Amino acid sequence: MWSVVRILVIDDHPDVALVVAEILESEGHQTLVAGSGEEGLQAIEQSLPDAVFLDVVMPGLDGIEVLRRIRAKRPHLPVILLSGTVTATQIETARELGVTDVLQKPAPLTQFAEALARVRPD
Repeated sequence: MWSVVRILVIDDHPDVALVVAEILESEGHQTLVAGSGEEGLQAIEQSLPDAVFLDVVMPGLDGIEVLRRIRAKRPHLPVILLSGTVTATQIETARELGVTDVLQKPAPLTQFAEALARVRPD
């Protein structure tokens, strides 16, 4: 069975990003944290993660724009959106861009594992 090894967490709230990373690490995954959309895009180019957990609401590049740019270069990279304030329009746009899953913050810990179970290798 294939399992995700490297997961990039992109969130502008350091405490949230670290909690998500710790949860994923407790499941045996390696994580990298980026504090902005720009930093996350750089990390994708440099570290080639197997999946991305992406906040929607961030200053500068928001999660939808980051997803759009990810899809332009890595169309099959699994991306799971995280947000406490995601709108129906944002969800629709994310689905059109091929998002893997959308989780509402605060997501129960079991939802992370369920979302990752839907991730398939390229």
